[in-house]
Amino acid sequence: MGELSGQVAIVTGGASGIGAAAAALLQDAGATVIVADIQDAKDAAGRFVPHDVASEDSWKALLADVLATHGRLDIMVNNAGVTGGPGTPEDTTVENWRRVEAINSEGVFLGCKYAIQGMRKTGAAKTASKGSIVNVSSIAALIGSAGPTAYSASKGAVRLLSKSVAAYCAEKKYGIRCNSVHPGGVDTPIFNPLWQKVGHEQGKAFLGMAHPIGHMAEPQDLGELILWLASDRASFVTGAEFVADGGITMGLSKRRRLVASQA
Repeated sequence: MGELSGQVAIVTGGASGIGAAAAALLQDAGATVIVADIQDAKDAAGRFVPHDVASEDSWKALLADVLATHGRLDIMVNNAGVTGGPGTPEDTTVENWRRVEAINSEGVFLGCKYAIQGMRKTGAAKTASKGSIVNVSSIAALIGSAGPTAYSASKGAVRLLSKSVAAYCAEKKYGIRCNSVHPGGVDTPIFNPLWQKVGHEQGKAFLGMAHPIGHMAEPQDLGELILWLASDRASFVTGAEFVADGGITMGLSKRRRLVASQA
């Protein structure tokens, strides 16, 4: 019997990367996991359901499926996302902006909206409204950069949306928590274009140097954080942002040595 035994979790973007790691850990902890992804996830943990996070009709169908099959929803991991390329404020097209926002921002909003509906449902096995929503954002929501513009804006939206959802659920006394996770560089398929250009190990080493800790994260590292937030071990945690970035956002990684000149 795991700590999440009897609970039901949805993980969007669970076919690979952080989502796949989180799905496996949630399942190992006893949860029934539904992997919701636009990509095929037959080899992923849990039950795969094709799902487009940018479609409200798809969200309605997913929630109806989960409640009809399992009768409850306890955990929502809104992980699905895209980079949208390296566009700057000058060269990002309106079409690309809207596509990125639809998936990364609006998709998380819809995930929160339907998670609340599902988590409020009670029955014989779940007698009170309760749940945990974990939204995967990015350090791009915390620090500025020249690009990718659409991606940074979308992840910033996720950060404050999470606080809004947390505040609302607390105000309504729903027993539903909501927090955001902000990774630095993680070895996931999102970096495949770089791996194809310079090689996987060379690319990881190059990006790892940007992290004061000295290396990129593995999906499992973020999955463990998501598991904790989903569990009752984090029962007093809501409206918070959790940075797992190997130290990128903490400030200067090296001291500048001041050497007095010799006469």
